[in-house]
Amino acid sequence: MLDEDVIAAPKATNYPQQAPRTKQKMPQQNTTSTSVFEQAYWQIAAVDSACLPSIDERINNKTKPLGALGQLEDLARQLAQIQHPAPKESKTIEINRPVMLVFAADHGIAAHKISIAPPEVTQQMVLNFLNGGAAINCFSSTLGWKMKVIDAGMLSPIDQIARASASDMLIEQSMGSGTADFSTQAAMTQDQAEQALLMGAKVATEQIAQGSNVLAFGEMGIGNTSSASALLSLICGLSPERTTGKGTGISDDQLANKVQLITDALERVKNTHGTKAFTPQTALAEVGGFEIAQMIGAMLASAQAGKSILVDGFIVSVAALFATRIAPRAQDYMLFAHCSAEHAHQQVLAQLDARPLLSLGLRLGEGTGAALALPLLQAAASFYNDMASFESAGITV
Repeated sequence: MLDEDVIAAPKATNYPQQAPRTKQKMPQQNTTSTSVFEQAYWQIAAVDSACLPSIDERINNKTKPLGALGQLEDLARQLAQIQHPAPKESKTIEINRPVMLVFAADHGIAAHKISIAPPEVTQQMVLNFLNGGAAINCFSSTLGWKMKVIDAGMLSPIDQIARASASDMLIEQSMGSGTADFSTQAAMTQDQAEQALLMGAKVATEQIAQGSNVLAFGEMGIGNTSSASALLSLICGLSPERTTGKGTGISDDQLANKVQLITDALERVKNTHGTKAFTPQTALAEVGGFEIAQMIGAMLASAQAGKSILVDGFIVSVAALFATRIAPRAQDYMLFAHCSAEHAHQQVLAQLDARPLLSLGLRLGEGTGAALALPLLQAAASFYNDMASFESAGITV
């Protein structure tokens, strides 16, 4: 039987002119007047640099030349700092119940055929996830990830049979049958943008309560590279030509159309709100996606709880950028898995001054790059925890 608190979105072939709402139990909101788009709402603790001397001493006394493990040393340093912020503490690093959160939603902009796939593929790929047949399933099962798929607002709902068979993997919190077409109107309302953050935060909080201290983020949504590009342009003042790429492999004509649609959207937003700097809430409401907004909330809740956030490719990195614009301290908890083949991803990483762990030419999404980075986290923890020191090994240098 369907959960009576969730009304499934109707099957449709065309996107709605306005993003519809579903009846949904919302997370408990802060009773103060503070908005979820304000840093004060999240109260994220800064990672204290006072612990670094003891962490560095532990790393530097391992049986190796200084810096010989390269970026793995930086990774171990950040993980230790996140997990043991108190001065003079350098306890072991733990990787507990790593969980891959794949947020899925549809986008009204996809009606303009700016992707190699039609909008129906979002739901089809989610079914593939639930059946264990996607790349992210292969990587997750091989590498030891728990995997959750979140329906944040797909055009077509998951049917009852698939829902029942994947009850342990699927989290249903749809905000409607996809966003509206942001080239002509706001993708969602301001209230929906706020609700999306709260709903994403609830997902992260539930996983943390089950013991996860590393939360990775992936996404699925036909048209979501267009949304991410538009968000990046709005929040950073970059031209669509700099933030827009071929995604999963569109043609030159499709790329030109994609750039023009985003340009039209930016003009519409500027005509509505003026040319002042755009807040994260305004940008999300105007050109965002339900899955992107929910990821932002989940990241902020993860940082609030002091857990590590493993960021995937371009779209997830845009969500991470927005999280840091809301609460800058959130970046202390972020680990950037890879640099994708989407050229705009480099723009996001530059904005964050982030150094990714991998560069494999990936452009799939789903969280695949983040999944592949888990062995690096485990290797960093292993050498930090178990590698001998010069003293314990009896080595004189």
